Amino acid sequence: MSGDPRPVGEDDLHGLIDGRLEPERQALVEAWLVGNPARAAEVSTDRVLRERLRARLAPIAEEAIPARLRVANIRSRHLYPGARWFPMAAAAVLCLALGSAGGWVGHALHGVPAAAAVAEAPATQDAVAAFRTFVVEAVHPVEVRADEKPHLVTWLSKRLGHAVAAPDLSAQGFRLMGGRLLPAGTEPAAMLMYDDDRGTRLTLYSRVGDGDGRTLFRFAREGDIAAFSWVDGGMSYVVTGRTDEARLLSVAQAVDAHVRDLAPDRRQP
Repeated sequence: MSGDPRPVGEDDLHGLIDGRLEPERQALVEAWLVGNPARAAEVSTDRVLRERLRARLAPIAEEAIPARLRVANIRSRHLYPGARWFPMAAAAVLCLALGSAGGWVGHALHGVPAAAAVAEAPATQDAVAAFRTFVVEAVHPVEVRADEKPHLVTWLSKRLGHAVAAPDLSAQGFRLMGGRLLPAGTEPAAMLMYDDDRGTRLTLYSRVGDGDGRTLFRFAREGDIAAFSWVDGGMSYVVTGRTDEARLLSVAQAVDAHVRDLAPDRRQP
C-alpha cells in the first residue's frame, strides 16, 4: 500500500475519473473507494457522464476549423497600418470557440443519447455478444428456468469452480428468468437473464477473471446496448441491457452488493 499520507479528497476523485493520477496514488484512491461504496457509486456515475460527453463531443473536436475563423485569415484581412483590430478579432474567435464548446457541453449533459462506444474488455465483448444472441429468443432464452434456481446456481457454480451469484433484483424491477452455461475461450461462463413487466431483458454474465482484486465499474456502449463491468474476488461480472445508464447502474450496484455478501472464499471445492 502507498505511503502517501495525504487523505483522499475531491481532487483525487476527479483525477481518478479523468485518468490523471499517478499509479501509486490511483491505487490508494481505488483502495479507499472499496471501503466507501457510496462514493464509489458516485465515481462510477461521473465516469458514465464523462464517457457520454466525450463520445458526444468527439465528432466536433475532429471537425476542421472554418477558414473564416482561422487566425491567419483573420489577420490577413486586417493587415493595414495602425490596425488595432487583430487582438479584438482573435479574442472574439476565442470567445466563440469557448461559447460553442460550452453549449455542446450543456447539450450533452442534458440527456442527449451518447454516440456508440465499442466495448473493449474481452469479458464485456463476450457478454454483449451473448446478450444479442439470447435476449431475442422467445422459446429458449435460458437453459435452466428460474423455478429451478437452486439447481441452476449449484450447476453453474460447479462448472465455473466459483460461487455464481443469482441476486434478487425485484427492487430494481427485474425478476430472474433463468440461466445457461456459455463458452469463454477454453473456460466456461455463466449467464443469467432477467426481465421486467414491460418485457425489458438484461443479463448478468460472469466468469473467472484475472486476479483476486477489485475494480470499479466500467461503462461501455455498443449501439443500443449498454453494459457495466467490474472484477471482484477473482470473478469478472458484466450487466448488459437495452436500458438507460442510471437504471443499469442501479442493477450493477445491487449485483455487486449481493456478490460481496457471499462468503469470503467463493471458490468451489
